[in-house]
Amino acid sequence: MRNEKEMFELIINTAKEDERIRGVYMNGSRTNVNVQKDIFQDYDIVYVVKETGSFIRDKSWIDRFGDRLFMQYPDENPDFPNDKENFYGWLMQFADGNRMDLHVETVEHAKENILQDKLCNILLDKDHIFPDIPPATDEDYRVKKPTQMQYSCACNEFWWCLDNVAKGLWREEIPYVQDMLSFCVRKQLEKLLSWKIGILTDFSVSIGKSGKYMYRWLSKEEWNDFLATYASGNVEECWKSVMIMCDLFEKTAEYVGEKLGYEYDHTEGKNARGFLEHVRVLPKDAAEIY
Repeated sequence: MRNEKEMFELIINTAKEDERIRGVYMNGSRTNVNVQKDIFQDYDIVYVVKETGSFIRDKSWIDRFGDRLFMQYPDENPDFPNDKENFYGWLMQFADGNRMDLHVETVEHAKENILQDKLCNILLDKDHIFPDIPPATDEDYRVKKPTQMQYSCACNEFWWCLDNVAKGLWREEIPYVQDMLSFCVRKQLEKLLSWKIGILTDFSVSIGKSGKYMYRWLSKEEWNDFLATYASGNVEECWKSVMIMCDLFEKTAEYVGEKLGYEYDHTEGKNARGFLEHVRVLPKDAAEIY
């Protein structure tokens, strides 16, 4: 596996040797000092170029970066918007284990947008086209203090969407249940846990994509309970995970509400939980819910 020094030499020398490329910058986890380095970190590289067309038409130029196991052309996917004239990318998994998310971007587009990402390091600037860029920081990704309305809406969304989970489990519609848990319910729990972490750290940290770094600040018990909310395809196991989720959410919501001086609707939580517990034991041949 090529090491970091070898990869950067390849990336920068490619830019130096190609007249079309006027600058190079990197973003992503490799620019974030708060992310522990490991062998799976991508190289998120942007070549700032005179035009993108020639790079797109003759894609053989990317062969110089190494043998590829597989790759993706995200800007060729018709289901997603693109701006090929200004920004185009190749996502490459190399045979030696390295991965590069490579883009070409026009000079004009870079000048307009580069300051929007604070996790950015300039690697090469042939023409002094880039503005002064402060040291890379993850401050834009840090947990933000919620308002009372944001807090209340997250709590309401959590309890309300569990109504759908209840009927899905009663019907044994596991795909529907898993979608509701993953994309609706757990996202609200993640918000509350992130706000607790924000309180503990004076809102100075990022919990990472999908909350992957929350374990750094939660207690071992809280983290294990959070992991236990990931249910299997078994109905009874799903019910157990949902109840663990309710316990963890309620404790966290009460903590966050108390620390921020926000009102938590205990009645809403009690009633929603009562409905869940009722549906859990509701006979399959029931003609009525109540």
